[in-house]
Amino acid sequence: MYSMDLGILWYLVPSVLMFACGVYGFVTRKNLIAILVSLELMLNAADLNFVAFNRYLFPGQMEGMVFTLFAIAIAAAETAIAIAIIINVYRAVGNTDINEISKMKF
Repeated sequence: MYSMDLGILWYLVPSVLMFACGVYGFVTRKNLIAILVSLELMLNAADLNFVAFNRYLFPGQMEGMVFTLFAIAIAAAETAIAIAIIINVYRAVGNTDINEISKMKF
Protein backbone atom coordinates (compact mmCIF):
# COMPACT_ATOMS: atom_id res chain seq x y z
CA MET A 1 0.00 0.00 0.00
CA TYR A 2 1.28 3.43 -0.91
CA SER A 3 1.33 6.05 1.83
CA MET A 4 0.95 9.69 0.91
CA ASP A 5 3.95 11.72 2.01
CA LEU A 6 4.20 15.45 2.53
CA GLY A 7 5.52 16.01 -1.00
CA ILE A 8 2.21 15.42 -2.74
CA LEU A 9 0.46 17.83 -0.38
CA TRP A 10 2.51 20.66 -1.90
CA TYR A 11 0.54 19.98 -5.11
CA LEU A 12 -2.85 19.00 -3.71
CA VAL A 13 -3.39 21.98 -1.41
CA PRO A 14 -2.93 24.59 -4.17
CA SER A 15 -5.06 22.44 -6.45
CA VAL A 16 -7.90 22.35 -3.93
CA LEU A 17 -7.62 26.10 -3.40
CA MET A 18 -7.67 26.73 -7.16
CA PHE A 19 -10.69 24.49 -7.61
CA ALA A 20 -12.54 26.12 -4.71
CA CYS A 21 -11.86 29.61 -6.09
CA GLY A 22 -13.07 28.44 -9.49
CA VAL A 23 -16.30 27.03 -8.08
CA TYR A 24 -16.91 30.20 -6.07
CA GLY A 25 -16.32 32.38 -9.13
CA PHE A 26 -18.50 30.18 -11.32
CA VAL A 27 -21.42 30.32 -8.89
CA THR A 28 -21.24 33.99 -7.89
CA ARG A 29 -20.28 35.83 -11.10
CA LYS A 30 -22.78 37.34 -13.53
CA ASN A 31 -20.33 38.12 -16.34
CA LEU A 32 -19.70 35.44 -18.96
CA ILE A 33 -15.97 36.21 -19.18
CA ALA A 34 -15.56 35.83 -15.40
CA ILE A 35 -17.47 32.53 -15.54
CA LEU A 36 -15.18 31.32 -18.33
CA VAL A 37 -12.08 32.26 -16.32
CA SER A 38 -13.47 30.40 -13.29
CA LEU A 39 -14.13 27.33 -15.40
CA GLU A 40 -10.57 27.41 -16.72
CA LEU A 41 -9.28 27.68 -13.16
CA MET A 42 -11.18 24.51 -12.23
CA LEU A 43 -9.80 22.70 -15.29
CA ASN A 44 -6.23 23.73 -14.40
CA ALA A 45 -6.72 22.43 -10.86
CA ALA A 46 -7.79 19.07 -12.27
CA ASP A 47 -4.74 19.04 -14.57
CA LEU A 48 -2.49 19.71 -11.60
CA ASN A 49 -4.03 16.71 -9.82
CA PHE A 50 -3.41 14.48 -12.85
CA VAL A 51 0.26 15.43 -12.88
CA ALA A 52 0.73 15.14 -9.12
CA PHE A 53 -0.90 11.72 -8.81
CA ASN A 54 0.98 10.42 -11.84
CA ARG A 55 4.27 11.66 -10.39
CA TYR A 56 3.75 10.07 -6.98
CA LEU A 57 1.83 6.90 -7.81
CA PHE A 58 3.54 5.92 -11.09
CA PRO A 59 6.89 7.75 -11.18
CA GLY A 60 8.27 6.08 -14.30
CA GLN A 61 5.22 6.46 -16.50
CA MET A 62 3.88 9.42 -18.44
CA GLU A 63 0.13 8.77 -18.72
CA GLY A 64 -0.84 11.62 -16.40
CA MET A 65 1.41 14.05 -18.27
CA VAL A 66 0.02 13.03 -21.66
CA PHE A 67 -3.54 13.23 -20.40
CA THR A 68 -2.83 16.71 -19.04
CA LEU A 69 -1.45 17.84 -22.41
CA PHE A 70 -4.61 16.63 -24.13
CA ALA A 71 -6.74 18.36 -21.49
CA ILE A 72 -4.86 21.63 -22.05
CA ALA A 73 -5.37 21.36 -25.82
CA ILE A 74 -9.09 20.67 -25.38
CA ALA A 75 -9.38 23.55 -22.89
CA ALA A 76 -7.74 25.91 -25.39
CA ALA A 77 -10.22 24.90 -28.11
CA GLU A 78 -13.12 25.20 -25.66
CA THR A 79 -11.97 28.67 -24.64
CA ALA A 80 -11.73 29.83 -28.26
CA ILE A 81 -15.27 28.61 -28.99
CA ALA A 82 -16.62 30.11 -25.75
CA ILE A 83 -15.06 33.49 -26.51
CA ALA A 84 -16.59 33.42 -30.01
CA ILE A 85 -20.01 32.69 -28.49
CA ILE A 86 -19.55 35.48 -25.93
CA ILE A 87 -18.62 37.95 -28.69
CA ASN A 88 -21.76 37.01 -30.64
CA VAL A 89 -23.91 37.38 -27.51
CA TYR A 90 -22.34 40.77 -26.84
CA ARG A 91 -23.17 41.90 -30.36
CA ALA A 92 -26.78 40.77 -29.99
CA VAL A 93 -27.48 41.96 -26.43
CA GLY A 94 -24.92 44.69 -25.79
CA ASN A 95 -23.43 43.23 -22.61
CA THR A 96 -22.36 39.90 -21.16
CA ASP A 97 -24.58 39.84 -18.08
CA ILE A 98 -26.25 36.48 -17.43
CA ASN A 99 -29.58 38.08 -16.50
CA GLU A 100 -29.81 39.92 -19.81
CA ILE A 101 -28.91 36.82 -21.80
CA SER A 102 -31.65 34.80 -20.14
CA LYS A 103 -34.17 37.34 -21.47
CA MET A 104 -33.14 36.62 -25.07
CA LYS A 105 -35.64 34.71 -27.18
CA PHE A 106 -34.49 32.49 -29.97
